[in-house]
Amino acid sequence: MSGNIAECLTRMSRLSPDRIAITSSQTKSNTTELTFDELDRFSNQFARGLQQAGIRPEMRTAVMIPPGDVLACYIFSLFKLEAVPVMIDPGIGIRGIGRCINDVGPEAFIGSNKAIWAQRLFRWGRKTISNRLVVDGDQFGVVGTGVPIFWEDCSAEEYPTAIADADMAAILFSSGSTGPAKGAVYTHGMFQEQVRVMREVFGIEPGEVDLCTFPLFALFAPALGMTSIVPDMDPTRPAKADPKKLIKAIFDYKVTNLFGSPALIDVLSRYGEKHEIKLPTLRRVISAGAPVSATVIERMTRMLNPGVQVFTPYGATEALPIAVIGSDEILGETRYKTRLGAGICVGRPVGRIEVRIIAIDDGSYLSPPTSLAQEEWGEICVRGPVVSRTYWNRPDADALHKIPDGETVWHRTGDIGYFDDIGRLWFCGRKAHRVVLPDQTLFTIPVEALFNIHPDVFRTALVGAVKNGVKRPVLCVELEKQCRRRPKDIVRELEAIRDRLRHTSLIRDFMFHSGFPVDIRHNAKINREKLAIWAARRLR
Repeated sequence: MSGNIAECLTRMSRLSPDRIAITSSQTKSNTTELTFDELDRFSNQFARGLQQAGIRPEMRTAVMIPPGDVLACYIFSLFKLEAVPVMIDPGIGIRGIGRCINDVGPEAFIGSNKAIWAQRLFRWGRKTISNRLVVDGDQFGVVGTGVPIFWEDCSAEEYPTAIADADMAAILFSSGSTGPAKGAVYTHGMFQEQVRVMREVFGIEPGEVDLCTFPLFALFAPALGMTSIVPDMDPTRPAKADPKKLIKAIFDYKVTNLFGSPALIDVLSRYGEKHEIKLPTLRRVISAGAPVSATVIERMTRMLNPGVQVFTPYGATEALPIAVIGSDEILGETRYKTRLGAGICVGRPVGRIEVRIIAIDDGSYLSPPTSLAQEEWGEICVRGPVVSRTYWNRPDADALHKIPDGETVWHRTGDIGYFDDIGRLWFCGRKAHRVVLPDQTLFTIPVEALFNIHPDVFRTALVGAVKNGVKRPVLCVELEKQCRRRPKDIVRELEAIRDRLRHTSLIRDFMFHSGFPVDIRHNAKINREKLAIWAARRLR
């Protein structure tokens, strides 16, 4: 078998040519679908057309096309050509997109009319981009020629060609939730291993149906043999998704797998609880991108058949998945330890991943890390076939996050955690978000979990706010929307919670915020840097 990840699609097209691979229902009047055979053939034809338009192997190609069947055709055609798609979240804003494109220096840009217009207006990649292709439905054209190229005009060739697992497949940008987004270099071998691990860990079988609320997973679904349903929603605003539309899609297409951000699962489960809705076709729910509270998990499980779990895989753009845990273990055991300040259990390492807990250090590691003792807190560090070995054109980030070890590379996740006495990994927050005080260091997750169980609290965020040169721990509080109680009454109850445990006793400031700033990709990672500035301005 070819090392090319696109071979997974070609294999499915031979096994189940007439089964639907992807259905896009992003508008009320326009639903399109492609079979596995059509997706494979069209991506072959696209590859030939792109080749005619000047796209070459190893050419870095920025792609900005709305999620759906057309995007899937282009991404698989680039894989088949051995070109390198560059995937950037459009929600990171004009400056963020420009910064990512300039970091990568792509030679080609494939986008919708709107994206091409923006690329020219804001001069993204003006020093490197020489080849622009505009996408309009089922056709594309080279910008400047005005000559469109249609699917049927491209003679199909046999793709993909055999390549090595170590060959670069794509550049995927991190969400940029704790600093500028960085481009992680993915190889074809990484993608192949991710597909293998997901199939093994979650028991995904060919013939299943996935409701894909995160665009990247729409590319994994065909490789796993699942039909991918792209719903009517804005993928950059999962917290604003309409739960009625999602539920309708689940019933209409008999969805078996749901992958969504914690914010989307929260919205869906609240609606399901209110209207007593059951989702009997689902075999599993997978939620990733940020910690998922036990309350949200519990609400979601009530919508599922007995024995069906909500899984919360832990990982990052640079390494996914690292560990996995299911709702049975969370709701039956670990949630109670979380409430006592133990952090959030993210399960046991999966696949061929290796995990070490290393000493917390804001500088670089020049030699392979030594593991700390069991239950000792430190930075989570990983290596293995699903771990990206480098960032593109970011030697500064490589120096901070990558540690060479012979033929392998360790990736420093920037997360704080530890192993318990039975080999489970626990997450305690981001290293950059810890609040270092003269006599104590506070970590976000163990602190916030105590207060998040208050019935009027939607979520909290611990930040270190600086006033007159002195850092003070501040707990920012976002209340449930329906809460009508007086803040001072809630503060008294939060102070009572604070006084129960030693590690929260230093918190004296509670501040109410109408809506935390969150990341674009998942709408779930709290931007504590912005909250710290906001809190500092309000300190007395």
